[in-house]
Amino acid sequence: MPRHLYLHPSEQYAALEAARTRLSSEAGKALYKRRAGIEGTLSQGVRAFGLRRTRYRGLPKTHVQHVATAAAINLERLVAWFEERPRATTRTSRFAALAPVASLPVGIPPGAPSCPSAQSCEFPS
Repeated sequence: MPRHLYLHPSEQYAALEAARTRLSSEAGKALYKRRAGIEGTLSQGVRAFGLRRTRYRGLPKTHVQHVATAAAINLERLVAWFEERPRATTRTSRFAALAPVASLPVGIPPGAPSCPSAQSCEFPS
């Protein structure tokens, strides 16, 4: 079977490189941090409060449902804060969970991001 090489059109490649450059800058990292928080909120709405589907037809009623769901998410977070429940940690993917724990460098808990080289990593004692 012959191999195929796909090359992006030059405009598409230039846009992709510009986006990568923008996201690797400090301003891009700050924007991504903000986006990561929003993604967590949306995920909580979908998983715990059924935000993916609406019960009503029509934009005004759907908007009321979304506002009520946002209020419910805020109340849930307040209750968790008052009860001092820790926030959920990032889950380990199913693929990463297959890796044996012995293959991880010493000092890195399973599921934590590993360092590019063991010499550059410093772990608290």
